[in-house]
Amino acid sequence: MTPTIVLPIVIGGLYTAGVYLLLDRSLTRVILGFILLGNATNLLLLSASGPAALAPVFGYAEAEEMSDPLPQALVLTAIVITFGVTAFLLAMVHRSWRLVRQEVIEIDEEDRRVASREGQDADDIDPGELPPAARPAGKGNTLHSDVDVEAQLAQRYAGIPSDDVTFPPTRGAQS
Repeated sequence: MTPTIVLPIVIGGLYTAGVYLLLDRSLTRVILGFILLGNATNLLLLSASGPAALAPVFGYAEAEEMSDPLPQALVLTAIVITFGVTAFLLAMVHRSWRLVRQEVIEIDEEDRRVASREGQDADDIDPGELPPAARPAGKGNTLHSDVDVEAQLAQRYAGIPSDDVTFPPTRGAQS
């Protein structure tokens, strides 16, 4: 039997498409990319196991004519793991959709601000000398800003139903 070039091309195409989809901001495409990577890996394991042979059952065939059952077991395990991680990713996308009503990850302005800083060591920065726009956001620190973050968040998510639950106070709790 002559080796074929079709299977390596299909495996390479699946890996390429999977990595491309993983790099997108859409969570649905990330899930599809993960599924494609799992399928490409399964095909790679099966193609690396060698040519097809007889079933690995003693008495059915000679030892030299049997196929190796290890790659098949690895593929079955990889299918189960891929299914479990895909279910977890789907649950995360569902939760994200329920909270913010979108499945595309937004560009984080804080990440952009940090990335635009010049190369400085964090130990050399004095927070008191930073301009207000470059000061770290947070609660309970000595740096205060005129912007009310809680009011901005409340205004941004006004009208969007929340699935947060408020629990009654526990016994002995101070109210």
